[in-house]
Amino acid sequence: MIVSHRIWHLGADVDTDALAPGAWMQYGIDVVAQHSLENLLPAFAREVRPGDVIVAGPNFGIGSSREQAAAALVQLGIAAVIAPSYGGLFFRNAFNLGLLLLTCTQAERLQKEERLALDGSGSAIILQSGARLDCEPVPDFLLQMARAGGLLPSLKQRLARERDAAGIAHG
Repeated sequence: MIVSHRIWHLGADVDTDALAPGAWMQYGIDVVAQHSLENLLPAFAREVRPGDVIVAGPNFGIGSSREQAAAALVQLGIAAVIAPSYGGLFFRNAFNLGLLLLTCTQAERLQKEERLALDGSGSAIILQSGARLDCEPVPDFLLQMARAGGLLPSLKQRLARERDAAGIAHG
């Protein structure tokens, strides 16, 4: 179970240029991340802490296919993004890079000051009050990918398990 430190609220239609501003794309992800959301929440990159959660309106991550949009949030330690819907390319990039996305139509019910916990199944949010907000279930393979830190770490883990199993079976 992931327990958040802080909830960062954003509105609808947050695009990839807000998450990873084009002016900083020539630099490494550590620099890009320091400018993430600077036009919407100027203090975000400076004040965000590992384990914080973003709660947004519909269409989070719309726009270009730049994977740095999700990578910047991973770099900053965001534990999850909770929104009613996502841009398709952002959705794919986020899980490929190990960022958990929860699709929750009731995301707007979450208050800024509230603490929350994400249940291990990726299908619910447990509020500080004990109330539960149900989300669309995250498929197991995507949940495992996010837990592993993304697609490449997930594949490396799977290959290592398969090699170990083959070595035991033939050894």
